[in-house]
Amino acid sequence: MGENSKSVLLPVVAAAVFAGLGRMVLQKVRADRLARQTKVAGPVDEKTRQWISDVVRTPRP
Repeated sequence: MGENSKSVLLPVVAAAVFAGLGRMVLQKVRADRLARQTKVAGPVDEKTRQWISDVVRTPRP
């Protein structure tokens, strides 16, 4: 009886792991699709790029 339960345990654990990985992949794909549709990070013009560069490079007191 003990040997039989060990042989069933490995496939069940493997199926759970693959199901979890598959779920994570689907969540990532959905999140990427949503981010692409909302265009959260769009193209930055030269003025904005220069302003960001100045803010990042200026030393803080």
